[in-house]
Formats: sequence, structure tokens, C-alpha cells
Amino acid sequence: MAEDLQKNWYVVNTYAGMERRVKENLERRIKTMGLEDTLFQVLIAETKEIETKKDGKTVEKMHNLFDGYILVQMRMTDEAWYVVRNTPGVTGFIGSSGKGAKPFPVPQEEIDNVLRQMGQVTEVTIDFAPGDQVEIIGGPFEGDSGKVISLDQNEKTASVSIRIFGRETETDIPFADLKKKEEF
Repeated sequence: MAEDLQKNWYVVNTYAGMERRVKENLERRIKTMGLEDTLFQVLIAETKEIETKKDGKTVEKMHNLFDGYILVQMRMTDEAWYVVRNTPGVTGFIGSSGKGAKPFPVPQEEIDNVLRQMGQVTEVTIDFAPGDQVEIIGGPFEGDSGKVISLDQNEKTASVSIRIFGRETETDIPFADLKKKEEF
């Protein structure tokens, strides 16, 4: 039960095209029911797209990355679970078998990837330093490993020496795409 009280992200299924209305309804319910201490953020995963019209004018539009889904950061209490499930337009949680079973949270790495796509910067804590062996957990070199050469705190990247085509090559990789290799 203690794990349920942690702040985690969950994926909520909505009727397609109703994401914005569900988000507004849920945010309104959070305020009126005083649940700010258990329901924290409601996000629609969307990015800005520039569209050029036939007349040459450009229009900025929001593009939903996951039609029919919203992300909710919450503590999984019975009350919070009930409020989200019973918000108009919500069809359920992803990761729940139904029949009263609570859903599994989304791993933070996946949420960080979505937030990066949205252009929202997340604070990344690092547990590696120059000289450490790291595993690459995202990006084009995912699955490879290498040695940290240097860190750039401003750019939030690490210069990592990895083997490409049989040669050691230094490449800059975002902190969020790296994990310190476990030592045995």
C-alpha cells in the first residue's frame, strides 16, 4: 500500500476527441473536491505543428500524440482512483484489468520521453560521473554502453565514448538517455 501513496503517472483512456474536455472536467473536480494533495497534474500529450495553408499563410496547431489518452500524475488512493474513473468522458485506466483492479503506473523514463517530445524540460538527476560506465537507454544508440568522458551541465548532455564500427567514438548523449551501469 505504501507504493500506492507515491506520486506516479497513469494513462487514462478517454473518448477520442474529448481529451481537452476531460482534462478541464478533471481539473475542475480536483479543485472543487479539494484533491490537490492526491491529484497533481493532468496532461494532454501534444506538440506544436506549423501548417502552411494554400494561400501561403502559416498556422500553428496543436497535434495530439496519443488520441484518446491523457496523462494523470497522482497518488493512487481509493478516492483519487474513483474521481478519475468517474469523470465524464473517461473510459478507464490503461494497465488495469478492470473488475476493481487498480492500474500500474507508467515508468518515469517513458513520461520523461513524452515530456521531451512536448518540449517540456524535466529535471534529470544523474548518478554517473566522468570515468563511469553507462548504459544508453534512449536515442539512436539505445542498448549500447560506453564510458563517460565529460559532462555539460548547461546542455544536459554527457560526452560518452562508445564503439561504432569497431572504433571508439565520442558522442554527446542527453543525460535522460543514460543510466549508470551496475557493478557486480
